[in-house]
Amino acid sequence: MEYLWLKLIHIISATVLFGTGMGIAFFMLRAHLSGDPRLIATTARSVVIADACFTAPAVVVQFLTGLRLVQMMNLPLTHGWVFWALILFVLIGACWLPVVWLQWRAQKLAEFALAHEQALPASYFRVMRWWFWLGWPAFLSVIGIFWLMVMKPS
Repeated sequence: MEYLWLKLIHIISATVLFGTGMGIAFFMLRAHLSGDPRLIATTARSVVIADACFTAPAVVVQFLTGLRLVQMMNLPLTHGWVFWALILFVLIGACWLPVVWLQWRAQKLAEFALAHEQALPASYFRVMRWWFWLGWPAFLSVIGIFWLMVMKPS
């Protein structure tokens, strides 16, 4: 019974991670495409808070429940699909941590432009390019982990 409860919590945390990530990406991209520093600053502030409130705790829950589930299945961390899921999890983290900082930086740059009644600076557009390109390997890695969890290839 403990296994099924952990699996449920693991699935819910995966849903929170994926849903929050997609929502954040959607709203950040919409704000960016508007070119409106006020909208960008407000949206970026909200997504940074969302990452702290939802994404970060879900990452911790995901990792801990995943380790416990693997332990309960008596599988080593080096077992095929488990190993690759962990590799992808680390890759996602390596993309996500800079993305959180980039979102915060975009917020600050938009606030500066707004406060000084200036156009968004070139550094803002560099930040958003990095944000965009770091999102793709993270997104594809999440899809890869879902595939590994469902298919459990040998």
